Amino acid sequence: MGDMTSEGANLGAGIDLSQFYQVFFEEAGENLDNMEQLLLNLDIENPDDEQMNAIFRCAHSIKGGAATFGFNDVAELTHQMETLLDKLRRHELAPTSPMVDVLLQSGDALKAQLARHQGSGADAVDTSALLSSIRTLVDGGTLDGARAPAPAAAAPAPAPKAAAPAAAPIKSTVRQLELLVGPLSDAAQADNLVELFKEITDLGTIEPLDGGISADGMRRFKVLTSSTDNDLLDLFTFHVSREQVKLLPLSEGFGFHEGAPGAPVETKKDEDPGYGFFDDAPGIPEATAAEVKAEAPKASVPVPAAKPAAPARTEVAPRAGGASPDQSTLRVSVEKVDQLINLVGELVITQAMLAQNSRNLDPGLYQQLASGLADLERNTRDLQESVMSIRMIPMSVVFNRFPRMLRDLAAKLGKKVELVTQGEATELDKGLVEKITDPLTHLVRNSCDHGIESPADRVAKGKPEQGTITLVASHQGGSIVIEVRDDGRGLNREKLIRKAREKGIDAPDTMTDQEVWGLIFAPGFSTADQVTDVSGRGVGMDVVKKNITSLGGTVEIDSAEGYGMKVSVRLPLTLAIMDGMSVGVGEEVYILPLSSVVESFQVQSDTIKTVGGSGRVVEVRDEYMPVVELEQVFNVPRFDFEHVSSIMVVVEAEGGRVAMLVDELLGQQQVVVKNLEANYRKVTDVSGATIMGDGRVALILDVGSLVRRSRH
Repeated sequence: MGDMTSEGANLGAGIDLSQFYQVFFEEAGENLDNMEQLLLNLDIENPDDEQMNAIFRCAHSIKGGAATFGFNDVAELTHQMETLLDKLRRHELAPTSPMVDVLLQSGDALKAQLARHQGSGADAVDTSALLSSIRTLVDGGTLDGARAPAPAAAAPAPAPKAAAPAAAPIKSTVRQLELLVGPLSDAAQADNLVELFKEITDLGTIEPLDGGISADGMRRFKVLTSSTDNDLLDLFTFHVSREQVKLLPLSEGFGFHEGAPGAPVETKKDEDPGYGFFDDAPGIPEATAAEVKAEAPKASVPVPAAKPAAPARTEVAPRAGGASPDQSTLRVSVEKVDQLINLVGELVITQAMLAQNSRNLDPGLYQQLASGLADLERNTRDLQESVMSIRMIPMSVVFNRFPRMLRDLAAKLGKKVELVTQGEATELDKGLVEKITDPLTHLVRNSCDHGIESPADRVAKGKPEQGTITLVASHQGGSIVIEVRDDGRGLNREKLIRKAREKGIDAPDTMTDQEVWGLIFAPGFSTADQVTDVSGRGVGMDVVKKNITSLGGTVEIDSAEGYGMKVSVRLPLTLAIMDGMSVGVGEEVYILPLSSVVESFQVQSDTIKTVGGSGRVVEVRDEYMPVVELEQVFNVPRFDFEHVSSIMVVVEAEGGRVAMLVDELLGQQQVVVKNLEANYRKVTDVSGATIMGDGRVALILDVGSLVRRSRH
């Protein structure tokens, strides 16, 4: 695991906690994402108590896992965050914008720390400034050194700055408990708890009440601690089963029997919900408040159990931050899903071969075989759709990262921007989601920087002071369409043409609006008047189009000056399976992506004209299109020398159309896409390959590359 800290990884004899690292990292990431979304949606003027509790639980869960696994830097930072959040949720402090900023920055630092522990090789993250800022806010101060107004709720005066961080009167909160462990098959297991207290000194002290001798497999200990019962129980479960542990007030006459004197008073639970998500959380407000304050600032603080550890997963209450319950979800590696998809793809090919070979059989003689093959085809398609849906994830995974980015960028640019999202539940293939994130990020940044005006300019134009950027995702046919809209200044046609001419780009006044808008995709083109660290270098939009085109997608722009702009990105739902049209050229078969096919028609030889001695064009409804002869492009051998191709297929990509000359149209079908570059090498004008029903390999054509070829 590279640079992983293992200080707390082996606290228990025979238990290697490193096996739970990956689950912890995944759950910590989920909690950080949830915390960021909750902070961004927080109404500072009127904070919701449940929202504040949810944010606190996210930090609380991360701290618990981090300290259990010995990630001391993570535990220290989350401990300080937890202290601030605890005061906020108890209304001892009122939330402010600087507090939200510091908590968001702390989330970023936690992500960097977790990445380092995962083995990224990055340097240690310096959080001293963040810790100092949090402590200042906890003490009721402001980040510029001025004291904040007194909090609304009657709260004890904060400790002076000179004192130890988060200092509190720890002696008044120490509790005496009787710890009962057992029955145990091996009484020596209880000694692991003694070692645990030695490893985590802030947990308190423990001493045996039975002289180290078990009675019927039971062990008794006296514990002095300021930690809550839940913190202790969750930590103990890494060594003994939770059912074998009981924590009871240390009082005379209290022994091994339920209902004995000294049992916890049930009514105390109703006084205060404590952390708000453990059924048996301690209810004494002073104890729970002091617990957060009393913990020393060092990394080895007492903490709740790491959620990822197997013994605790089924016992702990629902995971903080609203993550999916364990019963309804199953974590499976992407490699296993990809392997399953590949096997289903092979099954689809095998089924197509069987169907092809059975066409020559007499259905009357082989009725049962024909019926079985029909069932196989139906079941194979259902299986294929089900397996493909496993890789489909909602667009909310992409959209959720933009509120934070937009908040920071708008503050940097001095603008007021609201982000509206629609269609977050629309699903897209995981591979496409990963590759579409960067292009969408650039489009959103562009809208904020170039599109949305400053508040003063918007008011002067009669617009609301706050601009709006809208992200919309929807399914259209076999594609997904993602739109980035803004209600800003829109594109200025004259300015674009002038900038293009300054760059040496041919831009006649007769260009259509769509052609003018397309100029912003030219390399090095920028409408910014000055270069900043946000934009102005002309690097970005050309890369956006290139990346989207490489995914088999298209980009379209619509704009109205003074009212806003819309960028529409159209993508296939998946890269693994596609709808294609198969065409024949000589003895070869080629696949055209159906999304690129516009029409097909029969052509007469006299309608094809030669231009410039070598180029050929065909007239289609008063429009001349370049002709691409696949026979020449791929040097297809032909043995019927007198044959003349007479079918044209019009395809469209990258804003241009070409007419492909083919021998015949073989049909339309779903094909399993195989990566040719990974299995062979990169082939010009070919994007992949597939296996046909008769076992032959057919090349899938790169329509965008063929369109570019026609332009040269």
